[in-house]
Amino acid sequence: YMSNRVYSSIIFAVMLAVLSSSCFRTNSSGGVNNMPQVDQVFNLKTVDDLYHFLTYNENSYPLVSAHRGGPSDGFPENAIPTFAEVASKMPAIIECDIAMTKDSVLVLMHDETLDRTTTGKGRVSNKTFEELKDLKLKDNNGELTNYRIPTLEDALQWGIGRVIYTLDVKRSVPYEKVIELIRKTKAEANSIIITYSANQAEVVNRLAPDLMISATIKNTDDLNRLSELSIPDTRLIAFVGTREPDTALYTLLRQHGIKSILGTIGNLDRSAEKAGYQLYADFIVRGADVLSTDRPFEAWKALEFYIKKRNIESPFIN
Repeated sequence: YMSNRVYSSIIFAVMLAVLSSSCFRTNSSGGVNNMPQVDQVFNLKTVDDLYHFLTYNENSYPLVSAHRGGPSDGFPENAIPTFAEVASKMPAIIECDIAMTKDSVLVLMHDETLDRTTTGKGRVSNKTFEELKDLKLKDNNGELTNYRIPTLEDALQWGIGRVIYTLDVKRSVPYEKVIELIRKTKAEANSIIITYSANQAEVVNRLAPDLMISATIKNTDDLNRLSELSIPDTRLIAFVGTREPDTALYTLLRQHGIKSILGTIGNLDRSAEKAGYQLYADFIVRGADVLSTDRPFEAWKALEFYIKKRNIESPFIN
């Protein structure tokens, strides 16, 4: 009888543990029912780990960057469950967009208005977070989902060990507030701040010299300018544009140990749709290290094949 009781209590404890782990985080801004389960994907404990991982070497591990988080049917853009859907299939960089509410809460939203992606209407900046938190998100087909607008804080917290973020900070959002949340959630080792000019990169580097920056580098002058502003190569990953650059640029960046993000969003994604997903591997062979794409699952198919064929491994990926 005694052993039965012990057995029952063990079963109960196990069920409780399973239930609590599968519940995940169902707070006001997540709306994370039926969220894909993601275990640890990246072994990035410190910012130094991130520097090492994002420094170019001969055996660099190519990655997919999911544009706006990689939306697909039933999974809206800029939503944590969408990030989880991508991260459950591949080690991913998640590109997401940061907007700010009227009461200065940072949320994930690409557009200035709510109309396209949510059940709400009007400008994000005219609404308090209280007014946003019960809105439902729509997927790219305009279909309603049960998911809600996440706060940046929740996204950063969820992402630790699971994804690397490239954070696209909308013009009305102060970098200081983004950095403050990266510090608060201790997400330095998996956050990269996107900048669009050398001056913006300089501001971010001055505010947070330890953080990684994605900078637009399309030629030698762009790289020189960043160097003149005292931004170390070790803090940079280069966005080389949405057209393949000439080989000389890739070579130059590699000499500096800087990895490249090629934006396949748009024309290059369309070319891969016509020519077949193998084209994504060709972009890597020709010099890109990260592909920023609207077709993360197709791109990953090609990259996974490329990685296995070359036996590429990384101590920073489980």
